[in-house]
Amino acid sequence: MAETASVISSTSESQSVQGEGEVDERTQAEILEEKLKEVIDLTSQKSSHGRTTSYESLCKAFSTKYLPDFVAGRRMTIMDCVERGLKKGRGGEQEAAARLVVLVALQLGSVGDSEAIYKEQKHTLLSVIADRSMVISTRAQCCFTIGMCSFLADNDLGELNQVMLALEAVFSRPIDSSPATPSQDLPKLHTAALSAWTLLLTLLSPRHIYDLSQTHVPRLVRLLDSADVDLRIGAGEAIAVIYEGARFFDEDFGFAISPLAEEGESTEQVASTAVDVDLDDLCFKLRQLATDSHKYRAKKDRKQQRSSFRDILRAVEENEAPDIRVKFGRETLDIDSWARKHQYDSFCHLLGSGMNLHLTHNELVREIFGLGAPLLQDQAVNNNKSSKLERHHLNMAAFKARSVARAKTRDKRTAVF
Repeated sequence: MAETASVISSTSESQSVQGEGEVDERTQAEILEEKLKEVIDLTSQKSSHGRTTSYESLCKAFSTKYLPDFVAGRRMTIMDCVERGLKKGRGGEQEAAARLVVLVALQLGSVGDSEAIYKEQKHTLLSVIADRSMVISTRAQCCFTIGMCSFLADNDLGELNQVMLALEAVFSRPIDSSPATPSQDLPKLHTAALSAWTLLLTLLSPRHIYDLSQTHVPRLVRLLDSADVDLRIGAGEAIAVIYEGARFFDEDFGFAISPLAEEGESTEQVASTAVDVDLDDLCFKLRQLATDSHKYRAKKDRKQQRSSFRDILRAVEENEAPDIRVKFGRETLDIDSWARKHQYDSFCHLLGSGMNLHLTHNELVREIFGLGAPLLQDQAVNNNKSSKLERHHLNMAAFKARSVARAKTRDKRTAVF
């Protein structure tokens, strides 16, 4: 539907100009809220396509704008719409409704609200994930949603284990085709489940990650042979997160078999449960993927794979962490671990182009990434204006210098003629 196709762009068509052409932000906010109210009402229309478009418009608005007061004031209405879409919708409608669940939790901006939403939708999401008759893309979105909701809710170990086991049951299943789920679509589902599982893995203690490594690294190594590039990279990054966490518990993990004992537990007891994962064999496989030049793979896939597995190889072989600096506005986010990198990538997947806005204003996102309270808007505006003024003066000076130089050149040409 035209009126719900783009919530954000529709607000730019009606602008109130004051004084020297400044946009009336209050009026713009009111226009946006009125549009969103209309879209919420349209999620209950008879047309399936119209409902899907309405859900997608809400997802776009909530990912690119931060509207905690608006969402909090209509929480019950929005969640009723979401639950209806999840339970009664099909295909794209159900997929968009599932994505909207975690966006609402993120908009509300508190662990308590995220926990409440997780508990309300947990059973429905797990049912969709386990239902092999459902559309693959819907199951994949539900895997991502329940992983993000559990992450935001800060669940205890029992809840985390329950969700991780449900996700593991998806990506550990052999890829066998059926009329409802063609084999070429299943890697997308496995990738989404593995990514959500790895996100929850970042919340576990080093001891728990070490324990998981004994059984899960061999399973993840088998996924490195997948025909799908995203699944291969996902498995590699999960291995990097496991090695990073396990080495916080035992710094010799992977280099030598010297597992540490907890209080009251002998070293022999711990060693008896350990599974020897040959580091040389793993590094050999990672090195093959980091230098893969097989022509039957797409050029873009080869480039993406080689870049990713070079970093993963250094993580496993040399215990090297990522060193990434993300600049947004006047602030900087430093990413210095594989766990933090996967968390950041997961939020980017959810928010897309709205990631920087949420890093700037969303208190829950800032708390997760250790950025502290949001900066004052007035300070940001004043600094932005001063920087624009400085750039203007520099550009004017450069323009003047070019004009003088060109004038001298023109004068010389005139003299010659």
